[in-house]
Amino acid sequence: MTSALLLVVGAALLVAGATMSARALTGRQRIRQELADQKICFPDADHLPAAFARYAGVQVRTGGQARAFADLIGTHVAKATAGRTYAEITEELRTCGGADERLTKLRETAFMGQSLRASLLSAYQAWQITTLVIGLGGLLAAIGLAFLAQAVA
Repeated sequence: MTSALLLVVGAALLVAGATMSARALTGRQRIRQELADQKICFPDADHLPAAFARYAGVQVRTGGQARAFADLIGTHVAKATAGRTYAEITEELRTCGGADERLTKLRETAFMGQSLRASLLSAYQAWQITTLVIGLGGLLAAIGLAFLAQAVA
């Protein structure tokens, strides 16, 4: 009876683990394709801060690269807005009656930059989740194999 239970549970865990890993790999490929379709490329080294030099000319195709490009956007937005957030600029604009064209354009810059940054960070987070699911799928499959080995022994 124990052997049969180990066999059933082992087989279920093996199938579940393999399915999880396969689905995560498919998800990762979709993320990679979506990033590639966007044709996002890091500028040449001459136009990059030193911290991003290793990405010079690289097309964004992975979660890590999406995170780095999001950080680059964050650097540019912070420089353009003197470190102020969209909400802070909106408050300044409201305080002056909304008639300041410079603040209006700055608010648009902050909004667009932070929106792009958020999209790239979402791709990074999705990539991280696929990494977790691949690992958990492998763990479940390994446990399933151990149960199957125990059932046979």
